[in-house]
Amino acid sequence: MPVPGPGYSITIRVEAPPSASAAGDLTSAVGRAGGVITAFDVVESHADRVVVDITCNATSAEHANEITDALGELPGVVVRKVSDRTFLIHLGGKLEVHSKVALRNRDDLSRAYTPGVARVCMAIAKNPEDARRLTIKRNTVAVVTDGSAVLGLGNIGPAAALPVMEGKAVLFKKFADVDAWPIVLDTQDTDEIIRTVELIAPAYAGINLEDIAAPRCFEIEARLREKLDIPVFHDDQHGTAIVVVAALRNALKVVGKSLDQCKVVVCGVGAAGSAIIRLLKHRAPADIIAVDINGIVHAERGDLDSNLEQIAATTNKDGVSGTLHDALVGADVFIGVSAPNLFGAEQVKTMAKDAVVFALANPDPEIDPIEAQQYAAVVATGRSDYPNQINNVLAFPGVFRGLLDAHARTITDEMLLAAADAIADVSNGERINASFIVPSVFDAAVAPAVAEAVRKAASKS
Repeated sequence: MPVPGPGYSITIRVEAPPSASAAGDLTSAVGRAGGVITAFDVVESHADRVVVDITCNATSAEHANEITDALGELPGVVVRKVSDRTFLIHLGGKLEVHSKVALRNRDDLSRAYTPGVARVCMAIAKNPEDARRLTIKRNTVAVVTDGSAVLGLGNIGPAAALPVMEGKAVLFKKFADVDAWPIVLDTQDTDEIIRTVELIAPAYAGINLEDIAAPRCFEIEARLREKLDIPVFHDDQHGTAIVVVAALRNALKVVGKSLDQCKVVVCGVGAAGSAIIRLLKHRAPADIIAVDINGIVHAERGDLDSNLEQIAATTNKDGVSGTLHDALVGADVFIGVSAPNLFGAEQVKTMAKDAVVFALANPDPEIDPIEAQQYAAVVATGRSDYPNQINNVLAFPGVFRGLLDAHARTITDEMLLAAADAIADVSNGERINASFIVPSVFDAAVAPAVAEAVRKAASKS
């Protein structure tokens, strides 16, 4: 299923004989190895050789090595250097700090720093609310992780999680002009995380929890919401839930179904799956069947933790048991936030007519989308190389923009649902079809629409 993409893009610098067939030989070798060339640049030209940079996409690091070896095996060709373009954009990190004010002379320095800054400090000491007006707090969010549940990588620790948190901060700035900063914590103790975030909170107007493993993430979020007077948002939970609810609203319009008549199967009941279930319940589906690694979640199962007990109490109204394959029989909707390759086309065939399949495990979904399309009417994944990418970046920048603009102190389900409807509305109307149920992450209309919807919902709250 994997296809060459920019996530494994390399530039190979080679020396080759200056023959008329050199370019064709090089490009043919890359093609035979399964690479996709995106650029071919002659760097140097000499009487006895040419030096060429070949940029191409691969499917994996191993595939990139195979492409490099294929070039090196050509007669007279020498591979000088291979650059991984993904690593190149991470060199030195992806963030830096810029001053918003000029420091050109002593007068500027006196106002920005001592002695003038003392007057501003005293104003905030007298009225702490002025911190939102007179400091970075008004537009700054902390992106906090302990590195215990990173992407599809698992518990890799805080240092290894930092590139993801940097990327999150870049997305905040790009899509919603929110200044975000990564905070990676060298602890996975629940109390230590809560206390640390509580201590740093005065500098921020919002907390974005990220990549913290379930079930600890539920307690951390709940307790921080009680303690802090700024919004606490766990993107793995609520960002995913927002975009799923938005996409499902449009997908059901495509197939002509009403959610209150639909049986929905949610596979994976960690942070994302639990939040999807809880937010989806506000839209009153006919039934939700939750499935985890041990099968269908029901009240009589003897291995339920507190999170699963809550879910069992409000889903699976008929108390059915069994496997994922059993749950799919007659289901109208499948939403997967779990693990790769759990079922195939034959199981989709057992679902209801005009089924909707959201296979969102990354990088490899629960079912190959090509297989799912044999029987499902609408298929979505979390990948950028297939239609209908369900990506949290559609939600969190606009959500925080709206929260900051409203000076919100908390976040509610009404705000999350408003964000979902705003995303769905951007791609609604005559534009939606089986291959277009959510807007592109680069659609400039998304973040402002989400921000305005959240701001209005926050104002009402």
